[in-house]
Amino acid sequence: MVILALVLPTWAGITYVGLVRARRGDEPPWPRAPRTPRTAAKKAAWIAALAYLAGGALHLYGLSYMPFLFPEDACWFKAGTKVYPDHSSALPVSLVCRGTEIVPWWVNPGLLVLAVTAVGATVAGVVLAVRRRRAG
Repeated sequence: MVILALVLPTWAGITYVGLVRARRGDEPPWPRAPRTPRTAAKKAAWIAALAYLAGGALHLYGLSYMPFLFPEDACWFKAGTKVYPDHSSALPVSLVCRGTEIVPWWVNPGLLVLAVTAVGATVAGVVLAVRRRRAG
């Protein structure tokens, strides 16, 4: 069933595209516009955006350990003990149940590295864009 639903239409599409290209030669089926090269400021902006996105995802992962509606259930699901958490905080991400840190050790250093990368790339992108604009 999977073969009929996925593989055969994919194979037919690839074959059709191959036949169309063979008839037209190696040129693409649409005209290609000239692409401007990426500047250093754009590269820095992309790095900053990816660092912000990865940092947000990592922070949400860390927050998945936090107690929200039923605090005693956070220790039950994460550590296997039905107790109220000793301590919890969102930044730095921390959940302590009976003296044991439940959040993985790499979450907070990862957040720090991604935050420094994001801020550094943002500042670098702005500086590079201003320099380029002043230069001409």
